[in-house]
Amino acid sequence: QVHLVESGGGLVQAGGSLRVSCEASGRTSNIYSVAWFRQVLGKEREFVSHIRVGGGGEFYGDSVKGRFTISRDNAKAAVYLQMNSLKPEDTAVYYCAATRRFSDNIGIYQGEYDYWGQGTQVTVSS
Repeated sequence: QVHLVESGGGLVQAGGSLRVSCEASGRTSNIYSVAWFRQVLGKEREFVSHIRVGGGGEFYGDSVKGRFTISRDNAKAAVYLQMNSLKPEDTAVYYCAATRRFSDNIGIYQGEYDYWGQGTQVTVSS
């Protein structure tokens, strides 16, 4: 089993920056790739970003491209999402997800992930 814990959410003004973290524990050697999703209450969960644990595979949703950067620290079993130039529409609960499954494709759908964290709230004020 793999356990994911997000942290680093909070309240920030529009135009500001925030970094959220996802730390994994358990059988982390099984993880192939990690993604960030976000969800606003009453709406579908939205893909934000993806990275492969072995390197490469960085990919971003259109709404965050150029503003967000995903990175990893395998020694710490952690993945980070640096969020710059934040907008009020970035307000959401941000979830970390991981999969054991090998794929040449970038996983942008929830069903492609085996493990999920509990989420961290990011609120951007105007």
